[in-house]
Amino acid sequence: MSTSTQTISRPPPREHWSSGLAFILAAAGSAVGLGNIWKFPYITGMNGGGWFVLIYLIAVLCVALPIMVAEILIGRTAQRSPVAAFRVLDGDKSAWQGIGWLGVAAAFVILSYYSVVAGWTLHYSWLALSQGFEGLDGPAVKALFGQVHADPGINLFWHAVFMILTVSIVVAGVHRGVERWSRILMPLLFFMVLALVLRAAGTDGFGRALDFVFGAHSDRLTPAGVLEAVGHSFFTLSLGMGAMLTYGSYMRAREDVVTTSLAVGGLDTLISLLACLMIFPIIFGAGLEPSAGPGLVFISLPIAFGQLPGGALWALVFFVLLAVAALTSAISLLEVAVSHTVDVHGWKRRRATLLIGAVIFVVGVPSALSGGTALFGGDVAAATAVLFGEGKGKNWLDLFDYLASNWMLPLGGFGMALFVAWRMGGAAREQAFKAGSRFARLYWGWVWLLRYVVPAGVLAVFLHAIGLI
Repeated sequence: MSTSTQTISRPPPREHWSSGLAFILAAAGSAVGLGNIWKFPYITGMNGGGWFVLIYLIAVLCVALPIMVAEILIGRTAQRSPVAAFRVLDGDKSAWQGIGWLGVAAAFVILSYYSVVAGWTLHYSWLALSQGFEGLDGPAVKALFGQVHADPGINLFWHAVFMILTVSIVVAGVHRGVERWSRILMPLLFFMVLALVLRAAGTDGFGRALDFVFGAHSDRLTPAGVLEAVGHSFFTLSLGMGAMLTYGSYMRAREDVVTTSLAVGGLDTLISLLACLMIFPIIFGAGLEPSAGPGLVFISLPIAFGQLPGGALWALVFFVLLAVAALTSAISLLEVAVSHTVDVHGWKRRRATLLIGAVIFVVGVPSALSGGTALFGGDVAAATAVLFGEGKGKNWLDLFDYLASNWMLPLGGFGMALFVAWRMGGAAREQAFKAGSRFARLYWGWVWLLRYVVPAGVLAVFLHAIGLI
């Protein structure tokens, strides 16, 4: 065991959150995104609700939260962004820096295409404001989404708008940018979620939605669905991409990592469940099925809003909510790359933010141009097949999503868990966990989960995602 893992050298002073609540709001903003309000409801619908939700909740407690604590703990202890953090904790030549580089790369890659998808939420917000979805039947709504997805001009415009919004917040810094806007956007997000849930509670489908989400039934649940529940518990908390590590680096040394992690995980899970209770009642009330897959939000919901009294207003609220959730997550993704450049290369924040934001926009252009088909003659399947032995029909956006979701994030989270559980000195790890914590008695349970349960769960998800099990 290297001496550097036991005696941690303190880096120079760093900008910190003004309070624990500020960190919770910022970290919850990172965690709460399209995965909560778009993906979780549609995978719940595809897997029949009920037991799928229960397995997801267990996975959050046993897999996701232990990793979150570990990742935040690395950042708070080192007071640095991903790559620099491993240098502080394990030496300048540590091979563990590769995990930090993987996190930075994942954040960069994800934001390049995430911004394109987030642009769809901005465009749908504009559609809801300008014309609504009244009078549109199923084929018309499907055609509308097909037009949005295939129109390079629409995608490029909203991709640019979304990146400008993200850059304008991050460039202002931790206090005046990330923290200030987290204090505005997160309460706004919660308010809109609650408003939509209350509206959904007044529909005929609310009772059926409650039974679907929380009832003890598993008619559609498969072993693959179980692994999907475990995988989503991991991805929904923004783990493995360096975001929680970076946000943790802005915490003070005695702030309670465990309590704040539980608060962030609880808020994230609550939003996911509330998203189901605001979407499924409207879907059921319109006579539609919850198993529509990714089209649940961009196809099924507009159809349902078109049949709902005052549907234009509620559609606007929903898609603005979706855009806000996307923005809070995008802020953390950009912050990972910016913080890395500031820490490792010594750049000023303004220069780093503007340049990295511009490069991410350019890298995202192929995803905006009809998923890259305009640049690659409509066929990147051959290149994808060479890389992964599968992927027939994947476009550029799909390829980046496949790389990030199935390779970068699982390997990043797996590496962080292994580092804290097995490489970081036991005394340093225990001191860091218990510092300022009201949950110090949970230390050995956390270590056991991190050493055995977390690696098994993440490895199973990874092997399933790449088609080996």
